[in-house]
Amino acid sequence: MITIKKQLNLPDTYPLERIGKREEILFFDIETTGFSGEYSHLYLIGCISYQENGWNLIQWFADSRDGERELLHAFFAFMKNYRILVHYNGDGFDLPYLLKRCAKLGLNYNFSSIKSLDIYKKIKPCKRLLNLNSLKQKAIEHFLGISRTDTYSGGELIEIYERYLQNHQAFLYDLLILHNEDDLKGMPAILPVLSYCDFLEHPFRLVSQELQQENNHYQLVLTCESDYEIPVPLNAAFSFIGIQAAQNRLVLVIQLFYGTLKHFYPDYKNYYYLIYEDSAIHKSVGQYVDRCARIKATAKNCYTKKEGCFLPQLEPIWEPVMKKEHNSPLSYVDVSDADFHDSAAFRRYLLQLLDYIAKPRNRVNEKSVYEPL
Repeated sequence: MITIKKQLNLPDTYPLERIGKREEILFFDIETTGFSGEYSHLYLIGCISYQENGWNLIQWFADSRDGERELLHAFFAFMKNYRILVHYNGDGFDLPYLLKRCAKLGLNYNFSSIKSLDIYKKIKPCKRLLNLNSLKQKAIEHFLGISRTDTYSGGELIEIYERYLQNHQAFLYDLLILHNEDDLKGMPAILPVLSYCDFLEHPFRLVSQELQQENNHYQLVLTCESDYEIPVPLNAAFSFIGIQAAQNRLVLVIQLFYGTLKHFYPDYKNYYYLIYEDSAIHKSVGQYVDRCARIKATAKNCYTKKEGCFLPQLEPIWEPVMKKEHNSPLSYVDVSDADFHDSAAFRRYLLQLLDYIAKPRNRVNEKSVYEPL
């Protein structure tokens, strides 16, 4: 086994106190000869940690096929000094892989004594909002404007490692070490992407609301502020929602519906439907209407209509709830009835919109929720 140590000059990119004490944080990454912990093996583990003299890199490299056991001993002994393990998709791959290799080799190591922070898992809900086609670490680095020297993928390096075992050529060794080092240095560098989670997960303050009209199109613009800032501005549109964000400010542009909608009464058995008025009326009053002008109401026609300008709401917050038809998935409320100065209601509405943007697949499908204005 070869052990590589070096000091690093890493800039402060993210408030580490949001994660934990600097001295208790350990960044780590592994390199393997395949995805299966049963049939492939580990050949490199790298870590970055903060000590009194600053940031330090340590790597353990298996320069022979029988070096894996020694790597695992070295890593788990080193890990005991830390309380928070930071990684990229480690919960999905690195940690389960290491546990399988330990079991295969009869080593009694685990991660029960350390807290795990998976950057990948943390930012996954933001993928759509950040307009990312991929959540690979290199894609996040590109989004944040971070460049790296290494150009290889972990899969491409498997063949390079096999060639290295045959001839131990220095340039092959350098490629293997460089890839792991760049992955490691990339982790502290991409921590600012967690700012988007901080930005979206904490309460916003409503700065202003403005109703805008252009021809027959109406929109409501909500401007909000957060105690958290994001590193790269956002500008995107999703169905009836437009979103702009920069620094600590979030602007939502919500397309409104102008026209006639229906308010449906759930207790339709207590109503008559008035044929000529196209409206429902309670039986206590409808009994005085001519029998030929009324019929028993059903769930689909037990409504009254209202014309106006309406705000979409994915789940009812304000009343009365308006819809286009009884089975329409999207509901509305008269924009004048939406009280955004009620902080609890505003918070619920904002969370609805942000959840819809982040997790569109939770719904039947986006087109069925969004009804064209």
